[in-house]
Amino acid sequence: MSEKSIIRVRDVMSANYRVVDGLITVTEGLQIMESSDVRALVVDKRDPDDVFGLVLMSDIAKNVLAEDRSCDRVSLYEIMAKPVVWVESGMDIRYCARLFHNFGLAIAPVLEKGAIIGVVSYHEMVLNGLAKLKK
Repeated sequence: MSEKSIIRVRDVMSANYRVVDGLITVTEGLQIMESSDVRALVVDKRDPDDVFGLVLMSDIAKNVLAEDRSCDRVSLYEIMAKPVVWVESGMDIRYCARLFHNFGLAIAPVLEKGAIIGVVSYHEMVLNGLAKLKK
């Protein structure tokens, strides 16, 4: 009987994100994304009882570009997804992939002990996860 290999989300996640204040403008958010080469902006909690938000390029395209709004006049909190589904760092990527499928997710913050330590998407799960399973 072969032993099933478990790949955890923490093993495949990306550190390719930035935590930002929701009050910054879309223009400022885009500058951060471009200069840091990140795909996701995590909007920080405003207080301990708040939850994280998430801004992706698709949010900017749908809520600013498509609606002909000014990037200088729209704050991230106006277009962010909140609350966001997040995953625990110790979750098996097989379950993470099922969670993404069941809820129509493309990317999610990874939390460990209540703090964001990365983001995970299908991209990381497939490219990094399958490579590790083959070993």
